[in-house]
Amino acid sequence: MYHRLKHLLFKMDPERAHDRTMKLLTLCCRIPLASRLLAWVYGVRDSSLEVEVAGLKFPNPVGLAAGFDKDARWLIEMQTLGFGFVEVGTLTPIGQSGNPQPRLFRLPVDRGVINRMGFNNGGVNAAVERLKCRPKDLVVGGNIGKNKTTPNENATQDYIACFDALHPHVDYFVVNVSSPNTPGLRELQDKEPLKLLLQAVMLRNESAEPKRPVFLKIAPDLTDSQLDDIISLVAETGISGIIATNTTVARDSLLTPIEEVEAMGAGGLSGGPLHERSNEVIRYLHTKSGGSFPIIGVGGICSAEDALEKLDAGATLVQVYSGLIYAGPGLVRAINRALIARRKGALRSP
Repeated sequence: MYHRLKHLLFKMDPERAHDRTMKLLTLCCRIPLASRLLAWVYGVRDSSLEVEVAGLKFPNPVGLAAGFDKDARWLIEMQTLGFGFVEVGTLTPIGQSGNPQPRLFRLPVDRGVINRMGFNNGGVNAAVERLKCRPKDLVVGGNIGKNKTTPNENATQDYIACFDALHPHVDYFVVNVSSPNTPGLRELQDKEPLKLLLQAVMLRNESAEPKRPVFLKIAPDLTDSQLDDIISLVAETGISGIIATNTTVARDSLLTPIEEVEAMGAGGLSGGPLHERSNEVIRYLHTKSGGSFPIIGVGGICSAEDALEKLDAGATLVQVYSGLIYAGPGLVRAINRALIARRKGALRSP
C-alpha cells in the first residue's frame, strides 16, 4: 500500500509530503475500523519482543527516532503502526521556525536524506499540552536541546528548562548536542562542557521524583579518542546510556552525483549512507565499555537485516526515521517479525 503512495509522495517537496502523509494517517486513526485495521496490519505482539532497558519496559525494541514527531502530535498514530516507543523533539524552551526552506532533501539512489531543519518546533510548553493526553501504555522519550539564539555558555539553562517542563510527561530524556544544524551546538560535545551539562541535568534529575533515565545522543563524526571520552563521561555523570548516532556531515561514497549533493547544501546526512559508520560507533562503544551501559542504535536502518546488525553490534534498542521514507511503516513490522523468528529459532536450536 505504501509503495503505491510513495510514487506520488516523491513528486512532492519532502516536508509537504511528510505533512500530507501524517494528515492522512491521523484521519485513518480517527476512524475506529480503519484504526483497528492498521493496528492489525502493522502491529506485532509477542512476549519474546519485550525488553527492559534503564528500568523501562518496552513492548518491542523498535522506536521512532527524534525529528519525525518534533511536537508530540502523532503518538497515537505511531503506536498504531507498531512502534515500541516514540522519541519526541528535539524540543527547545521557546518555539522556533528553524532554518529557511528548502531544508530537507532525498537521495533515492542512496536511500539517504539530507536535512538542515534547525530544531524547528513549537516550543516545549506546547508539546507538554499534547503530552498530557499521551497514550499511557506507550513509552515516550523527550529529546531536548537549546534555542539557536542561546549562546553555548547559557545552554544549560535551556536544557534544564526543557527537562523541568517535560519531566511529568515523558519516560526518559535525551540530551541532544550532536545536531549539525544549530550553529556551535556540536562544540558542546567536547568533554569539559559536555560533562558540566550532563552533571547539571543529572543533578536536576536527582531532585526529581520519579528519576528518569537520561541518554546522550552523539554524532557519528567523533574520533575514537572522543568516543573514549564519551565512555568515561557515562561513568562519571551517571547517565543511563547513549544513542548512537545522529546525522553525519560527511559525504563519502555516495552514489548520487556530487553536483546534486553540493546543490543541496549543508546539513546532516542520514539513511543508508550512515549505516556502516553508525554500526562502527555502536560496536566501539559496546566493546570498549564492556557492555556497561545500554546503547540505542539509530542510523541507516532501511531493512530488518539492518536492524539486526545494530543489535548484533551491541545495541539494545533501535530507532528508525529515514528508512521509513523508503521502506514505509512495514519496516517496523518486518524488524519485529525478524526478531521473533530469530529468538524462536534460537530456542529450537540444540
